[in-house]
Parts: sequence; C-alpha cells; structure tokens
Amino acid sequence: MMVLNYPGAAHLFSTVLRASLFVFTPLTLAGCTDRLATGSTISDDYKLRHPIVLGEKAVTLHLLPGAKLDEPTKRRLAQFAADAQEEGLGLVEILVPAGAINEAEARAALPQIKAALQMSAVSVGSYPSAGSRTPSPLRISYRAVRAAVTHACGQWPVDLASGSSLESWDNKPYWNHGCSYQKMIAAQVDDPHDLEAPRATPPGDFRTRARAIEKIRQGADPATAWASSQIGAASVGGK
Repeated sequence: MMVLNYPGAAHLFSTVLRASLFVFTPLTLAGCTDRLATGSTISDDYKLRHPIVLGEKAVTLHLLPGAKLDEPTKRRLAQFAADAQEEGLGLVEILVPAGAINEAEARAALPQIKAALQMSAVSVGSYPSAGSRTPSPLRISYRAVRAAVTHACGQWPVDLASGSSLESWDNKPYWNHGCSYQKMIAAQVDDPHDLEAPRATPPGDFRTRARAIEKIRQGADPATAWASSQIGAASVGGK
C-alpha cells in the first residue's frame, strides 16, 4: 500500500478524486441513456406489431326465399338497406343460386326483395350451386370499409422464459401483448375512418348561442335551468 506523506499530498489526492468523478459520471449516465434509447421497452410498440388496417369487405345477408316475405324478413331487409346507404361503397348485389332446386322460387322472390330494399342501385346476378339437394339462399351483399388486424392472435414465436438459452430474457413485452386489444378496437369502432382522421365538426347551434349572448347583454345567467324532482332515495318504491 502506498502512503502519501509528503506536503500537499492530501490536497493532490482530493483534486484527483474530484477529477475522476467528473470524468466517470458522464460516462455512466451516457451508458444508461444509451440503454434507454435503444432498449426494447420503448421500441416494441404493440400498435406496430399488431396494426389495425382498413380494407373493403363484403357485408352479406343470406335469405331463403319463400312464396311471400314475412314481416320480420321485410324489417331485416329494410335495416340492411339502411346500413348499405350509410356505409356502403356502391350498389347492392343480389345473387341467385343457379342450379339449386329452389332457383325458380328464388327468382320469383326478387320483386318482393327489391320492393323491401327500396333502393335504386341494385344489381342481380347468380352464383353456382349445381347439384345441391337442399335449398340454397339468396345472397344480398354490399361492400363497406372495415377495420381489422390481419393476423390471428395467440401465436407464440418466442418462448416466454427459455430454459436452454437466454433468448427472451430481455425486458421486452411478449409477442401477443396488445393483439386482443387491437382486435376488439377494430371490431367495435363505429366508423373505421375515425382511425385515420377525426370526423368533421358539425355546425354550432346558432339559436342557443344567440340566446346565451342576449342573456349576457341583459345581465342574466346564460346557463340553462334544469328542473329536477326532489325525491329521496328512501322514498323510491315506497307508498
């Protein structure tokens, strides 16, 4: 062990120590910053690993024709037509089962179906069903934009904790993380275009705005007074 016993040794040792701390501290922080900047915890985004994409998809209603359309079928067709007008990208297509044992009955039901749809943009075609011994349905469809995750969830390309190697032992979210979230968001979104851009803001209610401004000019409270009944919780359901 070296002993510093000459004059000024203590001051020199203190100076060297402060200089070493000054040099090594930035290097240590830089190392932490590098790990954080390149670490998988930040770069692995489930929105990029399981992206929601938009695409066209056929919305189809299968209908077994009868001699006369009943009321539930008419209501179903009316709702289908309303959905087609709201989100459809074009005309509604009706496909007749060509070669089916009920082909003639299906074609005879076309006028009733068109009347129930009440749409002008309707085309009629056919799809092959030759050799079928059971009645085949009419296919009524339109194309619409749908949101979806293009791959299935529940895949495990990497083991969560490999016992034979250090693979997957780093601080990363597992591959399936976020897949179910993305699937549910894509299935529940009201308008898939909302995922690309916000909806247009509707015009304001100018009558309400003018009424509030007039109250302010008169020195009155512009807030709306809502009447509510004063009923206690204990009296609910009582006599």
